[in-house]
Amino acid sequence: MNHVSSSTPNAATGALLMIAAAVVFAGSNVLQSVLPTPVDYGGFGLSSTGMAFWQYVIASILALPLILRIGFNKLRTRHPLAHQMRAFVSALGVHVFVYGFASGVPIWQMVTLLATGPLFIILGSTILLGERATPVRIIAALMGFAGAIIVSGIGTEGLGWTTLVPIIAAALWAGTDIFTKYLAREEAPETLTISLLVLVTPNHLLILLAVNAFAWLAPNVLPSGIATGFPFALPTGTALWLLLLLGLLTAAAQYLLGIAYKLADATYLQPFSDLKVPLGGLLGWAALGQVPSAWFWPGAALVLGGSMLIFWAEADRRPKLASLA
Repeated sequence: MNHVSSSTPNAATGALLMIAAAVVFAGSNVLQSVLPTPVDYGGFGLSSTGMAFWQYVIASILALPLILRIGFNKLRTRHPLAHQMRAFVSALGVHVFVYGFASGVPIWQMVTLLATGPLFIILGSTILLGERATPVRIIAALMGFAGAIIVSGIGTEGLGWTTLVPIIAAALWAGTDIFTKYLAREEAPETLTISLLVLVTPNHLLILLAVNAFAWLAPNVLPSGIATGFPFALPTGTALWLLLLLGLLTAAAQYLLGIAYKLADATYLQPFSDLKVPLGGLLGWAALGQVPSAWFWPGAALVLGGSMLIFWAEADRRPKLASLA
């Protein structure tokens, strides 16, 4: 391996890829919201756990041509346990996040509360990866967190369980991002993408079976939106096409993330993922008629301000990254 300086174009490219991933995630969030919504409320009534399972099964199938093109030798790794832990944490985060949608939390609130993630990213990346948390990065993360608090309406409606759901998902996905950055030091984006898509499906299956078994043993404990009906039943008609699209967007987003983390470090890139806050709000408004509260706009502006702050402040100081030779 040769150590080369991460130039401004490389870091900017990583930021653009993260923004592209945010756009893709915003589209997938709309689908994740409408598919588990009850039919009486304009949705399709899918089980949240079943939807998450099929989402990644479809994504894995769509990745098969890429696996054949890059060759199975690229799937070899010296860190199988890290890949497995990354896949499990990612799968668990998906189920927690989708449960929030199934509980009726609007997209603009769900996505904005994910802006608490940078605090977990900075903490984990600093302690576990040895990355430097500069004052600018800390301020940007705090701006994103403050924006999330404003949008959540804490202090007006109280801090309920549904408010905590996306925060828990943010912590889990921060763990996924940290594992991704750790593995990206040695492995190609194709390996990171395919390993996650291959390993995450068995983990989704494990979570799906565990949740349904718990629901069967204690039917009055879990809300019905978590596990309803036969867990492996596929929808039909429009719902099936939307589920296929969701799988496609999932595969595309993970590939974009894999490349982005190859070009810049996790604490630099994380604020750019906050762009999914206004994108999620606008798409939820346009596609589902979920009108954000008045607090959404100042909160989203604060989140975006943190992203712009870290981009401009570090334009001329990029960390050194390991380049695969």
